[in-house]
Parts: sequence; C-alpha cells; structure tokens
Amino acid sequence: MGDMTTADSLKPQPNIISRASTRLGQIYQSVLDKSTPHTAARWIFTLVVFVSYAIRVYLLKGWYIVTYALGIYYLNLFIAFLSPKVDPSMEDNEDGPSLPTRSSEEFRPFIRRLPEFKFWYSGTKAIVIAMTCTFFEAFNVPVFWPILVMYFIILFCITMKRQIKHMIKYRYLPFTHGKTKYKGKDDSGKVTDVTGEVQRI
Repeated sequence: MGDMTTADSLKPQPNIISRASTRLGQIYQSVLDKSTPHTAARWIFTLVVFVSYAIRVYLLKGWYIVTYALGIYYLNLFIAFLSPKVDPSMEDNEDGPSLPTRSSEEFRPFIRRLPEFKFWYSGTKAIVIAMTCTFFEAFNVPVFWPILVMYFIILFCITMKRQIKHMIKYRYLPFTHGKTKYKGKDDSGKVTDVTGEVQRI
C-alpha cells in the first residue's frame, strides 16, 4: 500500500491552467449543447455578430480582403448545406442510400452534407475570426473593393447555377417548407399526416 501511495504521489498532477482550460471547455460544450434546439435564437445571434462586423468594416474602410474571404467561406458552407450527403451522381458506385429520382421509388430522407448546426457553428466562428483580423493591420491588404464584389457575384451565380441544375436533375429540394405529406395511421387507428423530408419537383 505504501508503494502504491508513493507511486500515485509521483504522478504529474494537472496544473491550475490545465484544470481551468478543461473546465472552460466543458462549460463551452455545455452551452453549445443547450443551444442546439434554439435554431432561431442562434441565427439571430449570428446576425447581430455579422452586423457588428459589417459596421466595423464600414467605419474603418478597410479589411475588404478579409470580408471577401468570409463571403467565399460562407458560400462553400451554403453549398454543402444544400447538397445531399451522398451524391446521387455517384449512386452507381456507392452502397449507401441515395435520393429517389421518380415518384414511384421508395422514399428516402434527405440527409445534408453539412447539418444546420454545423453550418451555424462554422459560420459564426468564421465571423468572429474575421472580426479578430480587423484588429491587426497586417490583414488590411489594399484592394479595389468593387472588383472583389464583382468577383463574388460572378462566383455566386456560377456556383448556384450548377447547384440548381443538380437539384433539378436529381429532383430534390433541400428545404423543409412545403414538404410532401403521406397519409398514415397512428396506434389508435386514426388517420394522420406524416411529413416527408424530401419534396419532389
């Protein structure tokens, strides 16, 4: 017993910084977990943060390249949010579930490549990082901002055109509004509406 006590006492104990860091990480994760069901509140918070960032950039009249990078990052997140987890064009080479392309096919739920919560979390974190960059002059690269706006609009149009063509080709809508409803019966025998996850077009 004495040897075990001595061995335990020789083990390195976590210092106060390590314990505080672990505790802060636990609190941070707990807040994220509690915020998961509050979709509207989360996005309102993100909108407030983004407006604060936009006002800061407008008043400082700089850091346009950071804003452009933020826009490109958000565009990539948005495309991943609209895309199915399993690409229907690769269904012949995949064993996983795919989207139905005909009304007679078996219903399969739409699973996003990027879930809504991860979309929100990554987007909010990106705005905070962009805001932090505005405090460092090294990131204020001189650039003619109208060109960046034009580049972003062109890139957005091309990317969305390709995504819309993909949605039309494989007949899916990655939205929950106006979903197809199916008639079914509950345990008591009453007829109820069962809402599907994919609306066919």
